[in-house]
Amino acid sequence: MSEPALIPRIVRAYDDPVVRAYCWGRFKILRQRFLDEIGQYLPTEGQILDLGCGFGLFSLFYAAQHASRRLHGIDLDRRRIQLAQTAASRLGLSNVRYAVGDARSFMVEASGQLDAAYMLDIVHHIAPERVQPLVQQIHRGLKPGGVLLVKDVDSRPLLKRWFTWALDKAMSPEAEVNYWPMERLGALLAGVGFRVRKHLMVDILPYPHVLYICERR
Repeated sequence: MSEPALIPRIVRAYDDPVVRAYCWGRFKILRQRFLDEIGQYLPTEGQILDLGCGFGLFSLFYAAQHASRRLHGIDLDRRRIQLAQTAASRLGLSNVRYAVGDARSFMVEASGQLDAAYMLDIVHHIAPERVQPLVQQIHRGLKPGGVLLVKDVDSRPLLKRWFTWALDKAMSPEAEVNYWPMERLGALLAGVGFRVRKHLMVDILPYPHVLYICERR
């Protein structure tokens, strides 16, 4: 099946009409190009961690792309995890697993087990003092040469930041929101021991997205 055909197939795997509508909205906004921009930096095989996986949209897509990938999704919301598990079963994907867990206090079970990990729009929902310990844990869990992808929102330009803040608050009024300046977050990732490159994501929507490609030295 072609990659564009994966998107409707994944959306149809959810029962809840509200979730299905949300998924359509997310994929319409993000588009195939967005998924490919991130996916190009993921290995085509090995153990990959999705922190804050939500309903499993990204992990289902990337697992369906390559059967030799082993995706592991973690999210605090038990219902979202159940929906992701059901969708994976309906799609016949045996290379993706989900578990309830708090990404903010994630601890690796053993060092050097992961080939890659990613956090998409998670950092700005974590208290600033908890970001470095989390990144250190992920660094510990990655193999040498392993990759961490962090997509998050820059604090500039101001107009785009306020637009993103309004959307974040509309979706989760009680959620913590802390946008990091690109230089500051990049420096934190490098300080933990990553070799960091920045990919400025082109989007028609007014989000100041930055994708950090972090390779464990």
